[in-house]
Amino acid sequence: MMGSLGMQYLAPSEAVALGPGGEKASAGSITDVPGVKVGHFTDSRRPTGCTAVLFEDGATGGVDFDGSGPEDFQAGMLQPGSALQTIWGILLAGGDSYGLSTAIGAMKYLEERGKGEHWGPAGMVVPLVVASILDDLSVGDGRIRPDAESGYKACQAATTGPVAEGSVGAGAGATVGTGSYYGGLRMKSGIGTASIRVKDFVIGAIVAVNATGDIVEWPGGRVLAGARRADGKGFVSISESVRKQMAERVATKTAANIRPSMTHTTIGVIATNLDFDKGDLTKLAGLANTGAAKVINPYHTTEDGDVLYAVSTRKLKLPGEQKQRDIALAGIMGAEVAATAIMRAAKMATSVEGIPAYRDYTVKLSQ
Repeated sequence: MMGSLGMQYLAPSEAVALGPGGEKASAGSITDVPGVKVGHFTDSRRPTGCTAVLFEDGATGGVDFDGSGPEDFQAGMLQPGSALQTIWGILLAGGDSYGLSTAIGAMKYLEERGKGEHWGPAGMVVPLVVASILDDLSVGDGRIRPDAESGYKACQAATTGPVAEGSVGAGAGATVGTGSYYGGLRMKSGIGTASIRVKDFVIGAIVAVNATGDIVEWPGGRVLAGARRADGKGFVSISESVRKQMAERVATKTAANIRPSMTHTTIGVIATNLDFDKGDLTKLAGLANTGAAKVINPYHTTEDGDVLYAVSTRKLKLPGEQKQRDIALAGIMGAEVAATAIMRAAKMATSVEGIPAYRDYTVKLSQ
């Protein structure tokens, strides 16, 4: 809890503004990777939306599934055994399963521009688009969900410029600290992005964070956003709470009163310009996901549906037979940009009624 750590928890009116003029300079963006475009659609009727990550010349992709209940559209095509090698877009969306329809809108957008696999009658193309969703149905009117039109509009908004972060696109309705097994009041989260450039090599990440657990600062370990105490003046100790619940469970030997809701997930994309095949990218996604584990506590629980994609725009080819070393180096940097993007998702989020965000407060560590 914040009080036990010697922190001061101030009212929203005393907050220090983040973002332009307040937050530190951007940590970069996934669009720093040549060939990657990003666009958001944010629904004005309630906090929900979707984010399109498009690849101008196509890309090779892999995926790491670690959550207990991931939901996706065509992600099976990214398995190394699939014959299809090129994808044209990845959609991240709110709206639970309904949000998968955003991929259809992206396919329409890409087809109109001649992007995709040549198929069937002369001139016909079928763009391979994959999608993953998070459940934000409990934030506002859950009958309002992203659809195919939302996906199309997100594609229309896609550019190679700086990417908006926080409570926009797929992060519009995202929350954190919602695990049923430790209780507490949730906080607002969002979507974040980051990149690293080393000479001609670039790797970037974009992540929408709707996690069961808390978002913690790395390095440092300070909770940025997560499960708040019932009085709103500090954070629940997850460690103490789960120990208490296990002790009660063993002592009473009765059925648990709380049913896991399966409504939490962290979904994102790692992109690089270094040429990798699908098998390489599957490994890269797994390595990069270790970065998320540094800043989400707990991560990959039985209530999460976490998915992390890894893609290569194949624009940088390095000579020599050092592929395994290249994957390791890229994976280490991928973990770093994933962790940074997740922290920015929490820091840049804005509150909605009844759900405060990190930027609503100033948290000062005692010296």
